[in-house]
Amino acid sequence: MCMHISGPSRAIMSRLSLACAIAILAVLFSGSCLASRKLLVFLIDGFRYDYMDDLQNLPGFKEIMDNGVKVDYMTPDFPSLSYPNYYSLMTGSLPQASHNKLGEFWPISPDRAGVTESGRYCEVHQITGNYMWDQGSLKEFLIGINPDSRLPMWWDGSEPIWVTMQKLGKKVFMYYWPGCEVEILGVRPSFCEEYVYNPTERNLTDSIERALDGLRSGRADMAAVYYEKIDVEGHHYGPMSSQVKTAVQRLDIAFQVLNQKIKEKDLRDELNIIMFSDHGMTEIKWMEKVIELVTYINMSDVVKMMDRGPVVSLWPKQAKYEEVYRALSSVRNMNVYRRNQVPDRFHYKGGKFVSSLTLVADPGWFITESKSKLPFWQNSSSPEPQGWQHGWHGYDNEFVDMRGFFLAQGPDFKRNVRAAPIRAVDVYNLMCKTLGILPLPNNGSWSRVEYLLSGSVGLAWPSPLWALGLLALVLSLQA
Repeated sequence: MCMHISGPSRAIMSRLSLACAIAILAVLFSGSCLASRKLLVFLIDGFRYDYMDDLQNLPGFKEIMDNGVKVDYMTPDFPSLSYPNYYSLMTGSLPQASHNKLGEFWPISPDRAGVTESGRYCEVHQITGNYMWDQGSLKEFLIGINPDSRLPMWWDGSEPIWVTMQKLGKKVFMYYWPGCEVEILGVRPSFCEEYVYNPTERNLTDSIERALDGLRSGRADMAAVYYEKIDVEGHHYGPMSSQVKTAVQRLDIAFQVLNQKIKEKDLRDELNIIMFSDHGMTEIKWMEKVIELVTYINMSDVVKMMDRGPVVSLWPKQAKYEEVYRALSSVRNMNVYRRNQVPDRFHYKGGKFVSSLTLVADPGWFITESKSKLPFWQNSSSPEPQGWQHGWHGYDNEFVDMRGFFLAQGPDFKRNVRAAPIRAVDVYNLMCKTLGILPLPNNGSWSRVEYLLSGSVGLAWPSPLWALGLLALVLSLQA
């Protein structure tokens, strides 16, 4: 028997169907259907991808690998310097805008489409160097150590994951993490042990203990620990030095303690751990492979020069721009780029603080104004001054020595898996997934990292095309 439904009844049912469909859509896109566990993150500055090749003599790293996942290497963003990659890792954004294919961005709720929760677009994070200059305000960013480095102008280009977590009412504890002391988009983490140069091994082990206690007690939902010793030794003595090897072994001891503490605190089934570096390191020879700009140009023709090393930013005087460009174009072992000529693959030239001329050295070469501007030490056993640094980074991010590492373990990750390479921007999506939060629009590729996760993570997030189909269904119900 067929029942005739009157016009008013049909309208009521249509509205009910619409409400149900919208409710289903809301549940699918809410964080409530996602697995949510505590997360502990380690950023090990300057740890090159091959520093842990001798796993048999690194039992701390080996246990993490046996219980988790390791990628062959992680490619940093250009320039392969610290601050640009600190932010790429924690925002999933490139230093300059780059639009991904449909399906590479994770789906987001309609009210957050394309914007951060404070209304700013987050396609770019704008931190394009360790040293930056704003031509309009004449403000400088000096590797985070000067007061002006804390100004919102440098940091508000994208929203890092700890800010998103705080906005969602979750608590983040951060230890020596560069930038945690800054108010970003009006938000600070729940706790920040401010960055100090080269935190000690005691600082590291204390941070591990405090982070685990905060996570176990429920006072923190996420904790992040920064450690710089590997980078410092790599700079001073070179990546293949005995000092770097010793520093890696000491770090391994700290990770042995970490593994034991996780067992003692019964956190193995509750805590995910992700650890990575921001870049690698390569050997340099200051006395042999130095490009002195004073040899080619008159420095009085330059309004501003920022940084030295693999990437140098120059702002020539307007009247001298072409002359400076032509002179530097003839320099061997270095490329000079007008802003619009920087290779697209660097995702760099659209950055707000990018200079009118960017100099990029070939691997192993070092750009400076003059050798006299470089610091040297005088070794008592040698009549000649020795280079203060024997390792550096910042070169073309595809250069093999710039590769970093990535390890992860915990209930949401597979066990004893070695995976294909990933990129720095991919890490953000993994962190969001394990924390059970929806990521903001980003440049990371989910297809490069989804294999790392175990099948117990929870409901898979619907693809954008699937979501569009469901939205179309919702709209059709109104017809």
